[in-house]
Amino acid sequence: MIADGVEDEEKWLSAGIAGLQQNAFHMHRALDSNNLKDALKYSAQMLSELRTSRLSPHKYYALYMRAFDELRKLEMFFHEETRRGCSIIELYELVQHAGNILPRLYLLCTVGCVYIKSKEAPAKDILKDLVEMCRGIQHPLRGLFLRSYLSQVSKDKLPDIGSEYEGDADTVTDAVEFVLQNFTEMNKLWVRMQYQGPAREKDRREKERSELRDLVGKNLHVLSQIEGVDLDMYKESVLPRVLEQVVNCKDELAQYYLMDCIIQVFPDEYHLQTLDVLLGACPQLQPSVDIKSILSSLMERLSNYAASSPEVLPEFLQVDAFSKLNSAIGKIIEAQADMPVVAVVTLHSSLLTFTLHVHPDRLDYADQVLGSCVKKLSVVGKLDDSKATKQIVALLSAPLDKYNDVITALKLSNYPRVMEYLDNETNKVMAKIIIQSIMKNETYISTGDKVEALFELIKGLIKDMDGPNDDEVDEEDFKEEQNAVARLIQMLHNNDPEEMFKIINIVRKHILAGGVKRLSFTVPPLVFSSLKLIKRLQNQDVDKSGDEAEDGTPKKIFQLLNQLIEALSNAPAPELALRLYLQCAEAANDTDLEPVACEFFTQAYILYEEEISGSREQVTALYLIIGTLQRMHVFGVENRDTLTHKATGYSAKLLKKPDQCRAVYACSHLFWANDQDGVRDGERVLLCLKRALKIANAAQQMANATRGSGGSVMLFIEILNKYLYFFEKGNNQITVNTIQDLMELITTEMQSENATTDPAAEAFFASTLRYIQFQKQKGGAVSEKYEPVKA
Repeated sequence: MIADGVEDEEKWLSAGIAGLQQNAFHMHRALDSNNLKDALKYSAQMLSELRTSRLSPHKYYALYMRAFDELRKLEMFFHEETRRGCSIIELYELVQHAGNILPRLYLLCTVGCVYIKSKEAPAKDILKDLVEMCRGIQHPLRGLFLRSYLSQVSKDKLPDIGSEYEGDADTVTDAVEFVLQNFTEMNKLWVRMQYQGPAREKDRREKERSELRDLVGKNLHVLSQIEGVDLDMYKESVLPRVLEQVVNCKDELAQYYLMDCIIQVFPDEYHLQTLDVLLGACPQLQPSVDIKSILSSLMERLSNYAASSPEVLPEFLQVDAFSKLNSAIGKIIEAQADMPVVAVVTLHSSLLTFTLHVHPDRLDYADQVLGSCVKKLSVVGKLDDSKATKQIVALLSAPLDKYNDVITALKLSNYPRVMEYLDNETNKVMAKIIIQSIMKNETYISTGDKVEALFELIKGLIKDMDGPNDDEVDEEDFKEEQNAVARLIQMLHNNDPEEMFKIINIVRKHILAGGVKRLSFTVPPLVFSSLKLIKRLQNQDVDKSGDEAEDGTPKKIFQLLNQLIEALSNAPAPELALRLYLQCAEAANDTDLEPVACEFFTQAYILYEEEISGSREQVTALYLIIGTLQRMHVFGVENRDTLTHKATGYSAKLLKKPDQCRAVYACSHLFWANDQDGVRDGERVLLCLKRALKIANAAQQMANATRGSGGSVMLFIEILNKYLYFFEKGNNQITVNTIQDLMELITTEMQSENATTDPAAEAFFASTLRYIQFQKQKGGAVSEKYEPVKA
């Protein structure tokens, strides 16, 4: 049935266009021959096509536009006729003899425009006559388009100030009266359209009415363009008349659209000075009108106006705009008990944005808005409406965007209370926005109280919330969230050691309560932040051996770090925990705290023995241990021997022979420090290198046994380079003969029939030989040392 109706409409439209074009053709012939009588006859017949009631508004508009184009040509003809001596007054009376009222009124409006242009009568009298005559069409659709035509052709002929049609002292009033009268009648016709037809088609009619809304709204635009409409006239005449029509029409679609039109077309300063009147109309609108969007649009306009120039801000203070808007919103929410929560939050979000633009220095106003929002949210509890939660995010983001400073937001007591009503996912989104603001603006949080307040805001990221299982959380999202928290920890800083220690303790409390899976992200930045504090204390010569119970001493901080890393090792994240233990041991070394450094090394060794089982992980961990231990100077002989012995023992127990060999020759550095005060035990260095050589031999034999060919000589070359290093550093246990023997061994192995070709090893050996030649040619003591070596 719908398809049949559409086809019928197409047929009726085609028939209407055909009739219109046929009569337009005859009208053109009459115009060309200057035959006024026939021109009026055929133009009336052409316009009779607009009398149809069969077309939908959309199709009727297509027909109307064709007629409109023809009428513009007819208007030009009438204008030429008056120039040729035809009386415009007679022409104005002549067109009124058309048989049907609709063509008669279209022709009357067309001639009326020419009449106004001729200035033979005051524009106000002609316009008044036209607008009154148009009352003759009461069919909603036909009447709406007729008055739209009148508005269109007369908008540049209004008796406005400065216009060529300007009249007496009341000329502006006459122009305004004409537009308002036409607007009122058009709105009545537009509203009546909803009652044309059966009730079952109401939705379709509402859609069609919505398509025609601009025809009515154009009148308000014309009003706003009248030069003579100043603030006084707008306040006393224009706005009250328009609002009266809006309120009295009692139509949801018309009220919403026209209120929005008023806000959009008239100047911002007019809205500001008539805020009472405009807001007073809002409660009188139908309950189903989307008042939220209307007020939000108004506040957005006023916010932009306030932001445009500081010079306009006194106007807002003068009219007490915030109090009026706040009061109006409160009354509307109270009156509409069933207002959706998304509408409530949107209103408060718009009001907060307005407040931040107009009163940036009044945090109490901003907090008051948030408090009102909390009061309304407390009735509904936690939100699960995605639109409402998005609006809350916008509400909470507004202070961050305005002040570019989280610290200011922390001063708002109701800020965290609003966040409590977010669901877990949105809570995380808001927490990330807060962190991004801190990072973007490089905001340092410098007191324990602020850190406590901040962590309360971002608790969705630092601990598990009541809600869905953690298994549902995407792994990549989780990593991104925790990396954001890690970056945040670096922004917590105070130059006062006591306050900084307080901050570290607060962060420690929160991250330890956040669950083990977060520790590998959050513990490292806190550890390094604590080590920075220790470094600062060291530079300030704080008493390191003071009372252990005293807060903020290096010993106390190291105790805290031990607890943190122990928790991390239980996460489990043994490799990371081991790295941090070694980092702390190095810091304790710098502060000359031998017992503390020894304890950290002990914990690292325990982790290595009990938790790190993978071959590759063991190699990496062992290199870290050796490298750190080699840099330690705080240890006495006993502790150093114990730790060194353990490291060399671990090296010999690695699974793969090459790994064993490399770890053992790396241990040789533990017995030879570069600084003069360090350990220099040449015998134990040589012992390590011989042991490495023995393991390299064993690896070579194993390769022969398993593959039937010799393995790579790379290990021998690496050991040779270690021999050369210590030889150059003055280790008397490394002799020229030892080096010569090892070089010959490498050469023999490389020339062996069973040797495996290894370009990398060959290049490395050639580079080593070149180095020896270079040292010989260098001159001085080094040259003398290398002279006996034959390369």
